[in-house]
Amino acid sequence: MTYSDPTQMMNRDETRFWDRVAPGYAKRPVADQAAYEHKLETTRSYLDPNMEVLEFGCGTGTTALIHAPYVKHILAFDFSAQMIAIAEEKAHSKRVENVTFVQNRIEDFDPPANRYDVVLAMSILHLLKDPQAAIAKSFEMLKPGGTFHSSTVCLREGMIWFKPIAVVGRALGLLPHVLFLNSADLERMLRDAGFEIEKFWKPDRKKAAFIVARKPM
Repeated sequence: MTYSDPTQMMNRDETRFWDRVAPGYAKRPVADQAAYEHKLETTRSYLDPNMEVLEFGCGTGTTALIHAPYVKHILAFDFSAQMIAIAEEKAHSKRVENVTFVQNRIEDFDPPANRYDVVLAMSILHLLKDPQAAIAKSFEMLKPGGTFHSSTVCLREGMIWFKPIAVVGRALGLLPHVLFLNSADLERMLRDAGFEIEKFWKPDRKKAAFIVARKPM
């Protein structure tokens, strides 16, 4: 297949990168288990057994499978086929039947408006080319009163030195596309989309920003 569109070429390269690293990614332990548990617990406080949840950029499905017992159904997707294959294996081994894993991108997803109670975007916004569009789409797909939960690496806060390394690594195919965001960028994008920020947690300047934002009733 010939890719004459530069955007198609970039998307193909990104997919190849994440397909290649998926097995190692699945085996790698969580960098900060205590912080991860705090985010899980906070999100769980918003869940109930009647809820429909969507997670985009789900990776190998760990977070979706942890939340599955507390909701009615989760649709979780990632644009890496290998990530989804691993997620499906996990779901099968754990006998989880209320999570549907599919290969998709938030850019291509076309959900009905006001469909979901909760949308999760964990460790994904800084990897998107247009996080504002993804946030706006999340707002649209949430029911009034629904919540958007995101955890985002803020590379402009304490890791700006990494930018030239990221550029070279991206050019060599060793690193994915990444945005250098800060907390203010995230809060602005959420408010511009119409969200009300309900919780903000960032244990230190080098950690990811965890935000819960609500769509007004």
